Amino acid sequence: MLVDTALMTADLRQAAQVARDAEQFGYDGVWTAEAGHDPYLPCALAATATERVTIGTNITVAFPRSPLVHAQIAWDLQAASRGRFILGLGTQVKGHNERRYSTPWAAPGPRLREMIQLLRHIWDVWQNGTRPGFEGKFYRFSLMTPFFSPGRQEWPHIPIYIAAVNPYMCRLAGELCDGIHVHPFHSVKYLRETLLPNMERGLAKSGRTRKDLTLTTTGFTISGKTRDDIERAKGPVRTQLAFYASTRSYRGVLEAHGWGETCNRLSEKAAQGDWGGMASLITDDMLDVYAVQGTWDELPGLLKKKYDGLIDRLAFYALPGVLPSDPDQRRELVMALRD
Repeated sequence: MLVDTALMTADLRQAAQVARDAEQFGYDGVWTAEAGHDPYLPCALAATATERVTIGTNITVAFPRSPLVHAQIAWDLQAASRGRFILGLGTQVKGHNERRYSTPWAAPGPRLREMIQLLRHIWDVWQNGTRPGFEGKFYRFSLMTPFFSPGRQEWPHIPIYIAAVNPYMCRLAGELCDGIHVHPFHSVKYLRETLLPNMERGLAKSGRTRKDLTLTTTGFTISGKTRDDIERAKGPVRTQLAFYASTRSYRGVLEAHGWGETCNRLSEKAAQGDWGGMASLITDDMLDVYAVQGTWDELPGLLKKKYDGLIDRLAFYALPGVLPSDPDQRRELVMALRD
């Protein structure tokens, strides 16, 4: 299992150094996210500051940008990183698309399918001189002149990962993608009963096997040096799990364990702005299911036990106290997880 980390900094002037530090530390990859800042800009800085780690987005919100915009940025980042870039796309949810991005929301699954197909077509046009000709329900591409083409490059295959929670997206990932960004809010039961079977159906449709698809996730851990540290670490994890579990799109992750009604209650509290009260609905049983709990010494073995055979790349969810503050202890933990 490869071990990755987040490239999260509010100051772009620090992004290159953060990426260099991650590479020197021994991480296998760095991921950016589209939260409060653009996900692509830190990738550009990391691409020219590192030599070994993979660099990718986890995730870039798909629909506010056209396929050509994604294609062009990814093409340049792939060249700058010398073939180490991974394009991670996600649909986000209806409210954020319409109310935050001013982006129309329509058939997110089929629309993302078209975007992936068109991205690959655009890259084929640039690399092989293929005549542009894509006509879909949501996107069309029929013009590319030499002046606007970036031309061939040495690393034309850009892996595409998508965020997949519901069955359609899991099948789509298996059929067309190189990887799945498994949402941090997951359980082994949900993975085995929902994500993996639908992913396998997609793989079968395209004549591929499990080895053709990489599953990566960011795992919730409740950890510390002592048991008292572990108890203190539960609060931030409850809060973050409550935030995710309030989203109706993720209801299936709760329903897998008979907790679907909790989603309704959390959604009501979120609508009322009762963010503080939401965490109280995340029970100890839920913590056991959605997070891994143990001391720092125990954590590598516990994570391997949970994810062996399921997840190919793992990062730690970035909450306070998740990893030791001492760099040597942190490196020892990461190396133990990889071994």
